[in-house]
Amino acid sequence: MGSCKAPNSVLLLYLFVSLVYQCFATELDASQTALLRVNASEASAQQISETFFGLFFEEINHAGAGGIWAELVSNRGFEAGGPNIPSNIDPWSIIGDESSVIVSTDRSSCFERNKIALKLEVLCDSKGLSTCPPEGVGISNPGFWGMNILQGKTYKVALYVRSLGSINVSVALTGSNRSQKLAAANIIASASEVSDWKKIELVLEAKGTNSNSSLQLTTTRKGVIWFDQVSVMPLDTYKGHGFRTDLVKMLADLKPRFFRFPGGCFVEGEWLRNAFRWKETVGPWEERPGHFGDVWMYWTDDGLGYFEFLQLSEDLGALPVWVFNNGISHNDQVDTSSVLPFVQEALDGIEFARGDPNSTWGSVRAALGHPEPFDLRYVAIGNEDCWKKNYKGNYRKFYNAIKSAYPDIKIITNCDGSSQKLDHPADLYDYHVYTSSSDIFSRGRHFDSASRNGPKAFVSEYAVTGNDAGKGSFLAALGEAGFLIGLEKNSDVIDMVSYAPLFVNTNDRR
Repeated sequence: MGSCKAPNSVLLLYLFVSLVYQCFATELDASQTALLRVNASEASAQQISETFFGLFFEEINHAGAGGIWAELVSNRGFEAGGPNIPSNIDPWSIIGDESSVIVSTDRSSCFERNKIALKLEVLCDSKGLSTCPPEGVGISNPGFWGMNILQGKTYKVALYVRSLGSINVSVALTGSNRSQKLAAANIIASASEVSDWKKIELVLEAKGTNSNSSLQLTTTRKGVIWFDQVSVMPLDTYKGHGFRTDLVKMLADLKPRFFRFPGGCFVEGEWLRNAFRWKETVGPWEERPGHFGDVWMYWTDDGLGYFEFLQLSEDLGALPVWVFNNGISHNDQVDTSSVLPFVQEALDGIEFARGDPNSTWGSVRAALGHPEPFDLRYVAIGNEDCWKKNYKGNYRKFYNAIKSAYPDIKIITNCDGSSQKLDHPADLYDYHVYTSSSDIFSRGRHFDSASRNGPKAFVSEYAVTGNDAGKGSFLAALGEAGFLIGLEKNSDVIDMVSYAPLFVNTNDRR
Protein backbone atom coordinates (compact mmCIF):
# COMPACT_ATOMS: atom_id res chain seq x y z
CA MET A 1 0.00 0.00 0.00
CA GLY A 2 1.47 3.33 -1.04
CA SER A 3 1.90 6.25 1.29
CA CYS A 4 -1.06 8.54 1.80
CA LYS A 5 -0.73 12.26 1.16
CA ALA A 6 -1.88 15.28 3.07
CA PRO A 7 -4.46 16.46 0.49
CA ASN A 8 -6.77 13.78 1.91
CA SER A 9 -6.51 15.48 5.28
CA VAL A 10 -7.08 18.88 3.72
CA LEU A 11 -10.27 17.63 2.06
CA LEU A 12 -11.49 16.28 5.41
CA LEU A 13 -10.76 19.65 6.97
CA TYR A 14 -12.60 21.38 4.16
CA LEU A 15 -15.64 19.12 4.62
CA PHE A 16 -15.59 19.75 8.36
CA VAL A 17 -15.43 23.52 7.93
CA SER A 18 -18.15 23.35 5.28
CA LEU A 19 -20.44 21.36 7.56
CA VAL A 20 -19.92 23.74 10.44
CA TYR A 21 -20.50 26.69 8.11
CA GLN A 22 -23.73 25.18 6.76
CA CYS A 23 -24.99 24.47 10.28
CA PHE A 24 -24.76 28.14 11.15
CA ALA A 25 -25.64 29.59 7.75
CA THR A 26 -29.21 30.28 8.71
CA GLU A 27 -27.97 32.67 11.39
CA LEU A 28 -25.93 34.73 8.90
CA ASP A 29 -27.03 37.40 6.50
CA ALA A 30 -27.73 35.82 3.09
CA SER A 31 -25.42 38.37 1.39
CA GLN A 32 -22.36 37.31 3.40
CA THR A 33 -19.81 35.02 1.75
CA ALA A 34 -16.81 33.11 3.03
CA LEU A 35 -13.67 32.11 1.17
CA LEU A 36 -11.46 29.19 2.19
CA ARG A 37 -8.05 28.93 0.51
CA VAL A 38 -6.47 25.45 0.53
CA ASN A 39 -2.87 24.66 -0.38
CA ALA A 40 -3.08 21.11 -1.75
CA SER A 41 0.27 21.08 -3.53
CA GLU A 42 2.64 18.12 -3.35
CA ALA A 43 5.18 20.38 -1.68
CA SER A 44 2.86 20.81 1.31
CA ALA A 45 2.17 17.09 1.64
CA GLN A 46 3.00 15.09 4.77
CA GLN A 47 3.79 11.42 4.22
CA ILE A 48 1.79 9.01 6.34
CA SER A 49 3.16 5.70 7.58
CA GLU A 50 1.94 2.57 5.79
CA THR A 51 0.98 1.22 9.22
CA PHE A 52 -0.90 4.38 10.22
CA PHE A 53 -4.46 3.01 10.55
CA GLY A 54 -5.22 -0.26 12.30
CA LEU A 55 -7.45 -1.97 14.84
CA PHE A 56 -7.31 -2.61 18.57
CA PHE A 57 -9.29 -5.52 19.96
CA GLU A 58 -9.95 -6.10 23.64
CA GLU A 59 -12.06 -8.76 25.31
CA ILE A 60 -14.47 -6.19 26.76
CA ASN A 61 -18.24 -5.87 26.32
CA HIS A 62 -18.29 -9.57 25.32
CA ALA A 63 -16.55 -8.52 22.13
CA GLY A 64 -14.95 -11.96 21.83
CA ALA A 65 -16.95 -14.46 23.91
CA GLY A 66 -20.47 -13.94 22.56
CA GLY A 67 -19.08 -11.58 19.91
CA ILE A 68 -16.66 -12.19 17.05
CA TRP A 69 -15.77 -15.68 18.34
CA ALA A 70 -18.48 -17.90 16.87
CA GLU A 71 -18.85 -20.36 19.79
CA LEU A 72 -22.53 -20.38 20.76
CA VAL A 73 -22.31 -22.18 24.13
CA SER A 74 -21.56 -20.07 27.19
CA ASN A 75 -19.56 -21.84 29.94
CA ARG A 76 -19.11 -24.87 27.72
CA GLY A 77 -16.89 -26.72 30.21
CA PHE A 78 -18.87 -25.90 33.38
CA GLU A 79 -15.70 -24.23 34.72
CA ALA A 80 -16.99 -20.69 35.27
CA GLY A 81 -17.28 -21.19 39.02
CA GLY A 82 -13.60 -22.04 39.27
CA PRO A 83 -11.86 -25.33 40.03
CA ASN A 84 -13.86 -26.20 43.16
CA ILE A 85 -17.14 -28.04 43.43
CA PRO A 86 -19.98 -27.38 43.49
CA SER A 87 -19.22 -25.18 40.48
CA ASN A 88 -21.34 -22.38 39.07
CA ILE A 89 -22.96 -23.83 35.95
CA ASP A 90 -24.69 -20.61 34.87
CA PRO A 91 -26.12 -19.95 32.33
CA TRP A 92 -26.98 -23.65 32.03
CA SER A 93 -30.42 -24.46 33.41
CA ILE A 94 -32.08 -27.71 34.45
CA ILE A 95 -34.96 -29.27 32.49
CA GLY A 96 -37.16 -31.23 34.88
CA ASP A 97 -37.86 -31.07 38.61
CA GLU A 98 -35.86 -32.59 41.46
CA SER A 99 -38.11 -35.65 41.56
CA SER A 100 -36.99 -36.56 38.04
CA VAL A 101 -33.42 -35.28 37.71
CA ILE A 102 -30.51 -34.15 39.90
CA VAL A 103 -27.74 -32.01 38.42
CA SER A 104 -24.38 -31.50 40.13
CA THR A 105 -20.71 -31.09 39.29
CA ASP A 106 -17.64 -33.09 40.21
CA ARG A 107 -13.95 -33.28 39.33
CA SER A 108 -14.16 -36.31 37.06
CA SER A 109 -13.25 -34.70 33.73
CA CYS A 110 -10.59 -36.32 31.55
CA PHE A 111 -8.93 -32.93 31.06
CA GLU A 112 -6.19 -32.13 33.54
CA ARG A 113 -6.42 -28.34 33.28
CA ASN A 114 -10.22 -28.18 33.64
CA LYS A 115 -11.41 -30.99 35.87
CA ILE A 116 -15.03 -29.95 36.35
CA ALA A 117 -17.69 -32.08 34.65
CA LEU A 118 -21.47 -32.00 34.93
CA LYS A 119 -23.22 -35.03 36.44
CA LEU A 120 -26.82 -35.75 35.38
CA GLU A 121 -28.69 -38.26 37.57
CA VAL A 122 -31.93 -39.21 35.82
CA LEU A 123 -34.47 -40.58 38.32
CA CYS A 124 -37.36 -41.13 35.89
CA ASP A 125 -37.61 -43.60 33.00
CA SER A 126 -39.40 -44.15 29.71
CA LYS A 127 -41.79 -46.59 31.41
CA GLY A 128 -42.74 -47.78 34.87
CA LEU A 129 -44.02 -45.93 37.93
CA SER A 130 -41.73 -42.90 37.53
CA THR A 131 -42.17 -41.88 33.92
CA CYS A 132 -40.16 -39.01 32.44
CA PRO A 133 -42.07 -36.18 30.76
CA PRO A 134 -42.38 -36.69 26.98
CA GLU A 135 -39.75 -34.03 26.21
CA GLY A 136 -37.31 -35.67 28.62
CA VAL A 137 -35.15 -34.19 31.37
CA GLY A 138 -31.67 -32.73 31.20
CA ILE A 139 -29.92 -29.41 30.75
CA SER A 140 -30.22 -26.36 28.52
CA ASN A 141 -27.79 -23.62 27.48
CA PRO A 142 -29.05 -20.26 26.11
CA GLY A 143 -25.64 -19.19 24.85
CA PHE A 144 -24.88 -15.51 25.19
CA TRP A 145 -28.34 -13.98 25.60
CA GLY A 146 -29.84 -16.43 23.14
CA MET A 147 -28.32 -18.40 20.27
CA ASN A 148 -29.02 -16.89 16.86
CA ILE A 149 -29.95 -19.99 14.88
CA LEU A 150 -30.62 -19.40 11.18
CA GLN A 151 -32.62 -21.60 8.84
CA GLY A 152 -30.49 -23.51 6.34
CA LYS A 153 -27.25 -23.03 8.26
CA THR A 154 -25.31 -25.97 9.62
CA TYR A 155 -23.84 -26.22 13.11
CA LYS A 156 -21.24 -28.56 14.52
CA VAL A 157 -22.04 -29.90 17.98
CA ALA A 158 -19.16 -31.45 19.91
CA LEU A 159 -19.33 -32.82 23.43
CA TYR A 160 -17.76 -35.37 25.75
CA VAL A 161 -19.97 -37.93 27.45
CA ARG A 162 -19.57 -40.77 29.94
CA SER A 163 -22.18 -43.03 31.56
CA LEU A 164 -22.66 -46.02 33.86
CA GLY A 165 -25.05 -47.57 31.34
CA SER A 166 -26.34 -47.28 27.80
CA ILE A 167 -27.60 -43.84 26.72
CA ASN A 168 -30.12 -42.28 24.39
CA VAL A 169 -29.64 -38.52 24.54
CA SER A 170 -31.45 -35.98 22.38
CA VAL A 171 -29.29 -33.07 21.19
CA ALA A 172 -31.53 -30.24 19.99
CA LEU A 173 -31.36 -26.59 19.02
CA THR A 174 -34.71 -25.22 20.17
CA GLY A 175 -36.60 -21.98 19.76
CA SER A 176 -37.39 -19.60 22.58
CA ASN A 177 -40.45 -21.58 23.71
CA ARG A 178 -38.39 -24.83 23.88
CA SER A 179 -41.08 -26.82 22.04
CA GLN A 180 -39.88 -25.59 18.63
CA LYS A 181 -37.05 -27.88 17.51
CA LEU A 182 -34.95 -26.15 14.89
CA ALA A 183 -32.50 -29.05 14.58
CA ALA A 184 -32.09 -32.33 16.46
CA ALA A 185 -30.23 -35.64 16.56
CA ASN A 186 -29.84 -38.50 19.03
CA ILE A 187 -26.74 -39.93 20.67
CA ILE A 188 -27.31 -43.64 21.11
CA ALA A 189 -24.52 -45.70 22.66
CA SER A 190 -24.06 -48.92 24.60
CA ALA A 191 -22.62 -48.98 28.10
CA SER A 192 -19.28 -50.27 26.83
CA GLU A 193 -19.01 -47.41 24.32
CA VAL A 194 -19.38 -44.70 26.96
CA SER A 195 -17.93 -46.37 30.06
CA ASP A 196 -15.00 -43.98 29.59
CA TRP A 197 -15.12 -40.44 28.22
CA LYS A 198 -16.10 -40.39 24.55
CA LYS A 199 -16.09 -37.42 22.18
CA ILE A 200 -19.26 -37.10 20.10
CA GLU A 201 -19.54 -34.82 17.06
CA LEU A 202 -22.77 -34.07 15.21
CA VAL A 203 -23.64 -31.75 12.34
CA LEU A 204 -27.12 -30.23 12.55
CA GLU A 205 -28.92 -28.25 9.85
CA ALA A 206 -31.43 -25.71 11.13
CA LYS A 207 -34.96 -26.07 9.80
CA GLY A 208 -36.04 -22.71 11.17
CA THR A 209 -34.79 -19.36 12.46
CA ASN A 210 -34.88 -18.02 16.00
CA SER A 211 -32.54 -15.44 17.51
CA ASN A 212 -33.33 -16.56 21.06
CA SER A 213 -32.60 -20.26 20.74
CA SER A 214 -30.90 -22.67 23.13
CA LEU A 215 -29.13 -26.01 23.15
CA GLN A 216 -30.89 -28.87 24.96
CA LEU A 217 -29.44 -32.21 26.08
CA THR A 218 -32.30 -34.43 27.27
CA THR A 219 -33.14 -38.07 27.88
CA THR A 220 -36.02 -40.25 29.07
CA ARG A 221 -33.77 -43.10 30.19
CA LYS A 222 -32.95 -43.65 33.87
CA GLY A 223 -29.26 -43.59 34.77
CA VAL A 224 -26.25 -41.40 35.40
CA ILE A 225 -24.56 -39.40 32.61
CA TRP A 226 -21.60 -37.03 32.75
CA PHE A 227 -21.11 -34.23 30.19
CA ASP A 228 -18.12 -31.98 29.56
CA GLN A 229 -16.83 -29.48 27.00
CA VAL A 230 -20.06 -28.93 25.08
CA SER A 231 -19.62 -26.80 21.97
CA VAL A 232 -21.85 -25.51 19.17
CA MET A 233 -20.13 -23.74 16.28
CA PRO A 234 -21.55 -22.62 12.92
CA LEU A 235 -19.64 -24.24 10.07
CA ASP A 236 -19.38 -21.08 7.96
CA THR A 237 -16.84 -19.16 10.07
CA TYR A 238 -14.48 -16.58 8.57
CA LYS A 239 -11.93 -18.48 6.45
CA GLY A 240 -12.78 -21.53 8.53
CA HIS A 241 -10.96 -20.20 11.59
CA GLY A 242 -13.80 -19.89 14.10
CA PHE A 243 -14.76 -16.22 13.76
CA ARG A 244 -18.19 -14.83 12.90
CA THR A 245 -18.14 -14.12 9.20
CA ASP A 246 -20.45 -11.09 9.29
CA LEU A 247 -18.50 -9.23 11.97
CA VAL A 248 -15.00 -10.01 10.71
CA LYS A 249 -15.92 -8.98 7.18
CA MET A 250 -16.66 -5.55 8.65
CA LEU A 251 -13.13 -5.48 10.04
CA ALA A 252 -11.65 -6.63 6.74
CA ASP A 253 -13.49 -3.84 4.93
CA LEU A 254 -11.60 -1.33 7.08
CA LYS A 255 -8.35 -2.64 5.53
CA PRO A 256 -6.39 -2.41 8.79
CA ARG A 257 -2.60 -2.42 8.57
CA PHE A 258 -2.12 -3.72 12.12
CA PHE A 259 -4.15 -5.55 14.76
CA ARG A 260 -3.40 -4.92 18.44
CA PHE A 261 -4.59 -7.58 20.92
CA PRO A 262 -5.83 -8.88 23.43
CA GLY A 263 -6.10 -5.68 25.54
CA GLY A 264 -6.11 -3.35 27.33
CA CYS A 265 -6.91 -3.90 30.95
CA PHE A 266 -7.82 -7.48 30.02
CA VAL A 267 -4.07 -8.15 29.80
CA GLU A 268 -3.41 -6.77 33.28
CA GLY A 269 -6.33 -8.10 35.31
CA GLU A 270 -7.48 -6.59 38.56
CA TRP A 271 -5.20 -9.25 40.08
CA LEU A 272 -2.39 -11.14 38.39
CA ARG A 273 -4.15 -14.45 38.99
CA ASN A 274 -6.83 -13.31 36.53
CA ALA A 275 -4.56 -11.76 33.90
CA PHE A 276 -4.52 -13.07 30.33
CA ARG A 277 -1.67 -15.60 30.18
CA TRP A 278 -1.08 -16.80 26.64
CA LYS A 279 0.09 -20.32 27.47
CA GLU A 280 -3.29 -21.08 29.05
CA THR A 281 -5.05 -20.16 25.78
CA VAL A 282 -3.29 -22.40 23.24
CA GLY A 283 -3.62 -26.07 22.40
CA PRO A 284 -6.84 -28.03 21.77
CA TRP A 285 -9.86 -25.99 22.81
CA GLU A 286 -11.12 -28.73 25.14
CA GLU A 287 -7.96 -28.53 27.22
CA ARG A 288 -7.94 -24.76 27.79
CA PRO A 289 -8.84 -23.97 31.41
CA GLY A 290 -10.41 -20.57 30.69
CA HIS A 291 -10.27 -17.72 33.16
CA PHE A 292 -12.33 -15.02 34.84
CA GLY A 293 -11.67 -11.58 33.37
CA ASP A 294 -11.99 -9.69 36.63
CA VAL A 295 -11.66 -6.22 35.09
CA TRP A 296 -14.76 -6.60 32.88
CA MET A 297 -16.30 -9.22 35.18
CA TYR A 298 -17.08 -12.23 33.05
CA TRP A 299 -15.75 -15.69 32.38
CA THR A 300 -14.15 -16.64 29.08
CA ASP A 301 -13.36 -20.20 27.98
CA ASP A 302 -10.39 -18.81 25.99
CA GLY A 303 -11.47 -20.52 22.79
CA LEU A 304 -10.38 -17.16 21.42
CA GLY A 305 -6.75 -17.34 22.50
CA TYR A 306 -3.29 -16.21 21.48
CA PHE A 307 -3.16 -18.48 18.43
CA GLU A 308 -6.57 -17.31 17.19
CA PHE A 309 -5.56 -13.64 17.56
CA LEU A 310 -2.45 -14.26 15.46
CA GLN A 311 -4.55 -16.13 12.91
CA LEU A 312 -7.09 -13.30 12.70
CA SER A 313 -4.30 -10.78 12.17
CA GLU A 314 -3.06 -12.85 9.25
CA ASP A 315 -6.56 -13.31 7.83
CA LEU A 316 -7.07 -9.54 7.90
CA GLY A 317 -3.72 -8.89 6.22
CA ALA A 318 -2.71 -6.89 9.29
CA LEU A 319 0.50 -6.96 11.31
CA PRO A 320 -0.07 -8.43 14.79
CA VAL A 321 0.74 -6.20 17.77
CA TRP A 322 0.91 -8.40 20.85
CA VAL A 323 0.34 -6.78 24.26
CA PHE A 324 1.55 -9.00 27.11
CA ASN A 325 1.55 -8.80 30.89
CA ASN A 326 4.77 -7.47 32.41
CA GLY A 327 4.22 -8.75 35.92
CA ILE A 328 1.80 -5.97 36.85
CA SER A 329 -1.96 -5.92 37.40
CA HIS A 330 -4.24 -3.20 38.72
CA ASN A 331 -3.70 -4.30 42.31
CA ASP A 332 -0.51 -6.37 42.58
CA GLN A 333 2.85 -6.50 40.87
CA VAL A 334 5.96 -8.63 40.68
CA ASP A 335 9.22 -7.13 41.89
CA THR A 336 11.84 -6.61 39.19
CA SER A 337 14.14 -9.09 40.92
CA SER A 338 11.50 -11.79 40.45
CA VAL A 339 10.12 -10.93 37.01
CA LEU A 340 12.26 -13.31 34.92
CA PRO A 341 9.53 -16.00 34.66
CA PHE A 342 7.29 -13.38 33.03
CA VAL A 343 10.15 -12.42 30.70
CA GLN A 344 10.60 -16.05 29.70
CA GLU A 345 6.87 -16.34 29.09
CA ALA A 346 7.09 -13.41 26.65
CA LEU A 347 10.10 -14.95 24.88
CA ASP A 348 8.26 -18.25 24.61
CA GLY A 349 5.26 -16.39 23.17
CA ILE A 350 7.42 -14.81 20.48
CA GLU A 351 8.88 -18.22 19.68
CA PHE A 352 5.35 -19.61 19.43
CA ALA A 353 4.53 -16.94 16.84
CA ARG A 354 7.82 -16.84 14.92
CA GLY A 355 9.77 -19.97 15.79
CA ASP A 356 10.77 -22.79 13.51
CA PRO A 357 8.16 -25.59 13.52
CA ASN A 358 10.78 -27.81 15.15
CA SER A 359 11.39 -25.38 18.02
CA THR A 360 9.82 -25.96 21.43
CA TRP A 361 6.97 -23.49 21.05
CA GLY A 362 6.98 -23.30 17.26
CA SER A 363 6.09 -27.00 17.27
CA VAL A 364 2.99 -26.22 19.39
CA ARG A 365 1.91 -23.68 16.76
CA ALA A 366 2.59 -26.19 13.98
CA ALA A 367 0.47 -28.81 15.78
CA LEU A 368 -2.41 -26.34 15.68
CA GLY A 369 -2.20 -26.31 11.88
CA HIS A 370 0.12 -23.37 11.19
CA PRO A 371 3.67 -24.59 10.49
CA GLU A 372 4.68 -21.27 8.90
CA PRO A 373 5.65 -18.48 11.35
CA PHE A 374 3.33 -15.54 11.90
CA ASP A 375 4.65 -12.10 10.96
CA LEU A 376 5.02 -10.76 14.50
CA ARG A 377 7.03 -7.51 14.40
CA TYR A 378 5.58 -5.51 17.31
CA VAL A 379 5.15 -6.22 21.02
CA ALA A 380 3.90 -3.94 23.79
CA ILE A 381 5.29 -4.44 27.27
CA GLY A 382 2.21 -4.02 29.46
CA ASN A 383 -0.73 -1.65 29.24
CA GLU A 384 -1.08 1.75 30.98
CA ASP A 385 1.47 0.74 33.63
CA CYS A 386 4.13 3.46 33.31
CA TRP A 387 3.25 5.14 36.61
CA LYS A 388 3.43 1.92 38.62
CA LYS A 389 6.36 1.28 40.95
CA ASN A 390 7.99 -1.66 39.17
CA TYR A 391 7.15 -0.84 35.56
CA LYS A 392 10.39 0.71 34.35
CA GLY A 393 12.56 -1.85 36.12
CA ASN A 394 10.47 -4.70 34.72
CA TYR A 395 10.35 -3.04 31.30
CA ARG A 396 14.13 -2.96 31.00
CA LYS A 397 14.35 -6.67 31.77
CA PHE A 398 11.88 -7.44 28.98
CA TYR A 399 13.46 -4.97 26.56
CA ASN A 400 16.99 -6.32 26.95
CA ALA A 401 15.95 -9.96 26.69
CA ILE A 402 13.73 -9.45 23.62
CA LYS A 403 16.21 -7.26 21.77
CA SER A 404 18.95 -9.80 22.45
CA ALA A 405 16.90 -12.67 21.00
CA TYR A 406 14.87 -10.75 18.38
CA PRO A 407 16.65 -7.48 17.51
CA ASP A 408 14.20 -6.69 14.69
CA ILE A 409 11.09 -6.66 16.91
CA LYS A 410 9.77 -3.18 17.67
CA ILE A 411 9.05 -2.68 21.35
CA ILE A 412 6.33 -0.36 22.64
CA THR A 413 6.56 1.31 26.05
CA ASN A 414 3.57 2.40 28.14
CA CYS A 415 5.27 5.72 28.92
CA ASP A 416 4.17 8.81 26.99
CA GLY A 417 7.04 10.41 25.10
CA SER A 418 5.02 13.20 23.51
CA SER A 419 5.53 15.73 26.30
CA GLN A 420 8.97 14.79 27.60
CA LYS A 421 11.88 12.64 26.54
CA LEU A 422 11.76 8.99 27.59
CA ASP A 423 14.36 7.83 30.11
CA HIS A 424 14.48 4.29 28.67
CA PRO A 425 14.90 2.79 25.19
CA ALA A 426 11.84 2.10 23.03
CA ASP A 427 10.86 1.88 19.38
CA LEU A 428 7.40 3.36 19.97
CA TYR A 429 5.53 4.87 22.90
CA ASP A 430 1.85 4.39 23.72
CA TYR A 431 -0.60 7.29 23.93
CA HIS A 432 -4.19 6.81 25.15
CA VAL A 433 -6.95 9.40 25.40
CA TYR A 434 -10.61 9.12 26.48
CA THR A 435 -12.31 12.46 26.91
CA SER A 436 -15.05 14.85 25.75
CA SER A 437 -15.71 15.94 22.17
CA SER A 438 -14.27 19.41 22.62
CA ASP A 439 -11.18 18.18 24.43
CA ILE A 440 -10.34 15.48 21.92
CA PHE A 441 -10.79 18.00 19.11
CA SER A 442 -8.30 20.34 20.78
CA ARG A 443 -5.87 17.45 21.24
CA GLY A 444 -5.44 17.37 17.50
CA ARG A 445 -2.70 19.93 18.18
CA HIS A 446 -1.10 17.90 20.98
CA PHE A 447 1.64 16.46 18.79
CA ASP A 448 2.49 19.81 17.15
CA SER A 449 5.06 20.37 19.89
CA ALA A 450 6.19 16.75 20.31
CA SER A 451 9.89 16.08 19.84
CA ARG A 452 10.88 15.18 16.31
CA ASN A 453 13.71 13.02 17.65
CA GLY A 454 13.43 9.66 19.35
CA PRO A 455 10.66 7.03 19.19
CA LYS A 456 7.38 7.74 17.43
CA ALA A 457 3.89 7.54 18.93
CA PHE A 458 1.40 4.70 18.80
CA VAL A 459 -2.01 6.26 19.53
CA SER A 460 -3.47 2.85 20.32
CA GLU A 461 -6.62 3.91 22.21
CA TYR A 462 -8.71 7.03 21.62
CA ALA A 463 -12.40 7.81 21.92
CA VAL A 464 -14.94 10.39 22.96
CA THR A 465 -16.63 9.16 26.15
CA GLY A 466 -19.26 10.34 28.60
CA ASN A 467 -22.36 12.35 27.76
CA ASP A 468 -20.96 13.48 24.41
CA ALA A 469 -20.72 9.90 23.18
CA GLY A 470 -23.88 8.12 24.31
CA LYS A 471 -24.41 5.28 21.87
CA GLY A 472 -22.78 7.30 19.13
CA SER A 473 -23.29 10.93 18.22
CA PHE A 474 -22.48 13.36 15.43
CA LEU A 475 -20.68 15.61 17.92
CA ALA A 476 -18.42 12.77 19.03
CA ALA A 477 -17.71 11.83 15.42
CA LEU A 478 -16.69 15.41 14.61
CA GLY A 479 -14.45 15.59 17.67
CA GLU A 480 -12.70 12.36 16.77
CA ALA A 481 -12.37 13.39 13.12
CA GLY A 482 -10.73 16.64 14.16
CA PHE A 483 -8.35 14.69 16.39
CA LEU A 484 -7.44 12.37 13.52
CA ILE A 485 -6.71 15.28 11.22
CA GLY A 486 -4.23 16.49 13.82
CA LEU A 487 -2.63 13.06 13.96
CA GLU A 488 -2.31 12.90 10.18
CA LYS A 489 -0.79 16.37 10.17
CA ASN A 490 1.81 15.12 12.66
CA SER A 491 2.40 11.78 10.97
CA ASP A 492 6.14 12.44 11.00
CA VAL A 493 6.05 11.58 14.72
CA ILE A 494 3.08 9.15 14.75
CA ASP A 495 3.34 5.67 13.25
CA MET A 496 0.11 3.94 14.26
CA VAL A 497 -3.44 4.85 15.30
CA SER A 498 -6.41 2.77 16.50
CA TYR A 499 -9.79 3.44 18.14
CA ALA A 500 -11.07 1.70 21.28
CA PRO A 501 -13.10 -0.26 22.09
CA LEU A 502 -13.79 -2.01 18.81
CA PHE A 503 -17.01 -3.90 19.63
CA VAL A 504 -19.78 -3.85 22.22
CA ASN A 505 -22.39 -6.50 22.87
CA THR A 506 -25.45 -4.44 23.75
CA ASN A 507 -26.27 -6.91 26.53
CA ASP A 508 -23.05 -6.12 28.40
CA ARG A 509 -22.06 -2.54 27.66
CA ARG A 510 -19.10 -1.53 29.84
